[in-house]
Amino acid sequence: MRSFALASALAAATMVQAGPTPTEPELPKRADSLPTVTASGNAFWAGDSRFYLRGIDYQPGGSSANIDPLADTNICKRDIAKFQQLGVNTVRVYSVDNSKDHKDCMQALNDAGIYLVLDVNNPQYSINRYKPAPSYNDAYLQSVFATIDEFAKYDNTLAFFSGNEVINDNPESVKSAPYVKATTRDMRQYIGSRGYRKIPVGYSAADVSSNRMQTAQYFNCGTDDERSDFFAFNDYSWCAPSSFQQSGWDQKVKNFTGYGLPVFLSEWGCITNGRTFEELGALMNAEMTSVYSGGLMYEYSREGNGYGIVELSGDSDSVTDEPEFASFQSALKKYPAPSGDGGASKTTTSVACPTVDDVWDLDEWGPSNLPAIPDAAVKYMSQGAGTGPGLKGAGSQNAGGTSTGTASPGSGSVTATASSHNGSGRPAPPMDMSVFAIAGLVGAFTLVGTLLL
Repeated sequence: MRSFALASALAAATMVQAGPTPTEPELPKRADSLPTVTASGNAFWAGDSRFYLRGIDYQPGGSSANIDPLADTNICKRDIAKFQQLGVNTVRVYSVDNSKDHKDCMQALNDAGIYLVLDVNNPQYSINRYKPAPSYNDAYLQSVFATIDEFAKYDNTLAFFSGNEVINDNPESVKSAPYVKATTRDMRQYIGSRGYRKIPVGYSAADVSSNRMQTAQYFNCGTDDERSDFFAFNDYSWCAPSSFQQSGWDQKVKNFTGYGLPVFLSEWGCITNGRTFEELGALMNAEMTSVYSGGLMYEYSREGNGYGIVELSGDSDSVTDEPEFASFQSALKKYPAPSGDGGASKTTTSVACPTVDDVWDLDEWGPSNLPAIPDAAVKYMSQGAGTGPGLKGAGSQNAGGTSTGTASPGSGSVTATASSHNGSGRPAPPMDMSVFAIAGLVGAFTLVGTLLL
């Protein structure tokens, strides 16, 4: 019996060793993930280092085209090569298709050392500035949350915009503010409830001096769950030749001193007298860095408005540099990001809500009340948003499922957290099965040794 058992054990060992272990194909080599960016005090931080946005606004085809440049690798890789030539560290994209996959373009941005600031709205799914109540509904929030689901997995997603220029110079548009702020609240709650890292959420304001400060104060007042993580605004007041004082930027630094949140320019770059991009020198100077965290130059491609620095030819590989391309590239080299913390404050603070008046009229909501999240959207906090409707969905402007009441203070706080999600957005490497073969071989020889005793 012992000889039979010994023969069986040897046969088993031979079976384990049969044939060489096939060589697994190597995954393409990729750059390490960029450090995630956080908002703390009145600045952004990549790890322990102060982070300044030194970026560009990116919407090939213009706003009317409503295309997603990060869902087409031919488009994004063509343009990312140009971003690398410029030396930018951030791009802003105005709309994306949340039903599509973006891992290849996001990886390409990561490999180039570039972060993404993303608008979560598009023309089909957004707050209507003149009819905000019906447009703030569960279908709209499902699209917003689906966009968060798609991009929260990438470490180089820097921030989300809850709205862009919804409030403008028309007094009636101010009444949309409570709905945009409610969306900001809901986004921050969704990010926390789904177990994502704390990706900053904020608003991009129009270049409107009459209500800019009220808008900024409004998005930083109220309970912690209602407040934004940052504030951004578009600014075209520095028209070369100009200066820190002549442009009025000195006053804008004073206006936001002590504001308590990170502030940056979501669009900048006047074209009235040509473009030298000299204002970047002020943005990177100590006279601004204690209050501002850089900005995004408007814009990459020329879309019939004279602002772009390259000419694109559809979705072909053709990119023609305008003279401003070299000028912006030179400015980025001439005015590097400063070292140290730039005088940033480490303390995040809130401000008082602006007084309701003829300019800042929030209708029935008063200075601080907000609409409650629509009942039909509450389930997304625990169940997730599911597949997004994309850019060709039915739209949400009058989709029903609207808010039916006033939110209680603190109602946007995270009360339960889903299991953590994979933040890498990458497939796991193939498993090496040879470890099981070795384990089997060791077990067989152990058995043989036991039988021989």
